[in-house]
Amino acid sequence: MGKAQKYVLLGDATYPLQDWILKPYQEDKNLTQRQLRFNYRLKRAHSVIENAFLRLKARWQILLKCDDCSLELLPTLVLACCILHNVCEAHDNPFNEEWLEGTEPTELPKPCQPAPAAMEDGRAEQVRELMCQYFENCGEG
Repeated sequence: MGKAQKYVLLGDATYPLQDWILKPYQEDKNLTQRQLRFNYRLKRAHSVIENAFLRLKARWQILLKCDDCSLELLPTLVLACCILHNVCEAHDNPFNEEWLEGTEPTELPKPCQPAPAAMEDGRAEQVRELMCQYFENCGEG
């Protein structure tokens, strides 16, 4: 698209639109087909992330009991599990689908109420528009 972009996190409609948080367009009857496709693709990407976390928790069940470790340790614990997962995959120890039995998908924490409009970053709309344009140009997928 001719503009370098940094990484963004995916959020739902309750998060403020920031240049580092990509959220869908507000659902209403005025959305264009392009914006609807963007929202659909964002939702699909979000489901891939949820599935990845489900598989991570199934392989490393210590992540199911994170309520007994400190918040300072949690990012290191998750990162260690990701690294160990990659080591297992690299050494031909693939994910076993049976591990998913008994592992329930959990709702990821999110704000209880939508963020106030004042928290939104005006530059973020340009980032979302670039991403929307990119998704439009990259074809179906």
